[in-house]
Amino acid sequence: MGGANAWETVIGLETHVQLRTNSKMFCGCSAAFGAPPNTNVCPVCLGLPGALPVPNEQAIRLAVRAALALNGTVHPKSVFARKNYFYPDLPKGYQISQFDQPLATDGSLVFLSPDRGVVTVSIVRLHVEEDAGKSLHDRFPKQTAVDLNRCGVPLVEIVTGPDLRSPQEARAYLLTLKQVLEYTGVSDCDMEKGSLRVDANVSVRRVGETALGTKVEVKNINSFAYVEKALTVERDRQIALREAGGTVVQQTMLYDAKENAVRPQRSKEESHDYRYFPDPDLPPLVLSTELVAEQQATLPELPARKRDRFVAQYALSQQDASVLTASRAVADYYEAVVHAGADAKAAANWVMGEVLADAKAHDDQLRASAGALAQLIGLVRGGTLSHQAAKRVFGEVADRGGDPRNVAEALGLVQVADAGVLAGWVSDVLASQPQEVARYRSGETRLLQFFVGQVMKASRGKADPKLAQRVLEEKLTA
Repeated sequence: MGGANAWETVIGLETHVQLRTNSKMFCGCSAAFGAPPNTNVCPVCLGLPGALPVPNEQAIRLAVRAALALNGTVHPKSVFARKNYFYPDLPKGYQISQFDQPLATDGSLVFLSPDRGVVTVSIVRLHVEEDAGKSLHDRFPKQTAVDLNRCGVPLVEIVTGPDLRSPQEARAYLLTLKQVLEYTGVSDCDMEKGSLRVDANVSVRRVGETALGTKVEVKNINSFAYVEKALTVERDRQIALREAGGTVVQQTMLYDAKENAVRPQRSKEESHDYRYFPDPDLPPLVLSTELVAEQQATLPELPARKRDRFVAQYALSQQDASVLTASRAVADYYEAVVHAGADAKAAANWVMGEVLADAKAHDDQLRASAGALAQLIGLVRGGTLSHQAAKRVFGEVADRGGDPRNVAEALGLVQVADAGVLAGWVSDVLASQPQEVARYRSGETRLLQFFVGQVMKASRGKADPKLAQRVLEEKLTA
C-alpha cells in the first residue's frame, strides 16, 4: 500500500484570536484575564432579558486592522448573526457571530514551510464574534462550574483554505500569524490565557489525487507544540484506517495532551444545526471608508518586509534578520542601536547574544538603553574595552544603569591604549626575560604570544593586547 509516503495530508486551520481591548464585544465589562469567577459580568453578557448589545468600536478597528494585515478585502457592510446552540457556558442560548456576510474575505499569508519553502496560505474569511464562557470540570468533585468572565470577550476568527500539507507547516503558519497579530497590536496572542485558540480540519488523500478526502475536525488544542502533535496523531490515525481498507468518518475529535491521543467528541454536540439568522438587536455593521483608511495607515512594517529590509540594509543573513525581527520590540531596539552609531553586524551579534539572553532572564525586558549599547560597542571597537570586559559592563549597565565608560572605569576594566605607558611594561618584561628575547631574535617568532601574555600579566589585564603586540614587535626587532 506504500506506507505514509503514499499519502498527502491536507490541513486547514480556524484560529480564534482575542482582540486587545479593555472591554467586551457588546458591553462595557472588563475583558481582562484572571479576575475572580463571574465578576466581570453584567446583564448583557449574562444574557438577561431585555439587555441590548452595543458593538465595541475599538474591537471593530482591531478586526479591520487584522484583515488588512492579512491582505483581506474588508467589506463595507457585514452582518451580525445569531449562532444558536445550548451549552451551560452560553447564557443567551446563542453566540453573536458573523455568518454569510463576514467582515473580510480573500486574504493571504506568506510563511516559510520547513518542507516546501515559501508558501502562500489563503485566508478564506475573517469575522468578528464574542467568546463563550468557560466550563471548569476540576473545581468541584463530580460537578461542573461555569465562569462567565470570558463571555462576550471580542474575538476574530481567521479561517484558512485547505492549503497546509503537514503538521509542521501548520505550526509554522501559526507562528507567522501570531507574529503579524502581535506586530500590529491586534492581540497579545497569549495561549496560556486563552487569547489564541486553534481548531484544525484534517484529511488525507493518495499522493497525486486532487479531490479532498473526508475531513475530521480536531478541537481543544491549546499550544503550538500541541497543534503539531495533535495533527500528527490524527493524520496517522486516518492513514492507518485507510490502509486497512476502512473509511474516514466526518466527525469532531478532541485532543488529549496528557495521552497524546484524539477521541471523538460526544456526537450530540455537533449534530445540531446552528440556525444562523441576522441578530434582530444589531443593525448591519457599516464601515466608513475613513475608518478603513485610518487602520491601513496605522499598519506597521510587517515582519516579512522588515526581515527583507534588514537583509538588504544591514547586510545581515536571513537567519539573523529572522531572529532580530521575531518581535517588533527587538527589531525597533536593534535599529535604534544602529542609528546611535553602532556597526550593524556588531549590533546584531550583541542583540542576538547578550541582549536577548538578558531579556529572557528578566521577563522580556530590554534593560540596557539602545544608546548605552551603541556606546559600549564603540568602546570595544576603539580598543578601550576587551569583548569580555564589555560583557561585564553590559551586565552592570542592565542592572544599575549608568554611562558605559564610567561603569568600565569604576570596574577597572578600561584597556590602556597609550603607547608610552605600554612601552614601560614592554621594557620591564623584555628586561626580565633575556633568554626568551635571545631565542626570539634567533628565529623563534612564535614566542611573541608568550611576551604578549607577560605584558597582560604585568599590566594586570589592562594593556590593549593588539597595541602590546605592535610595541613588542618594534622593540624586539630594533
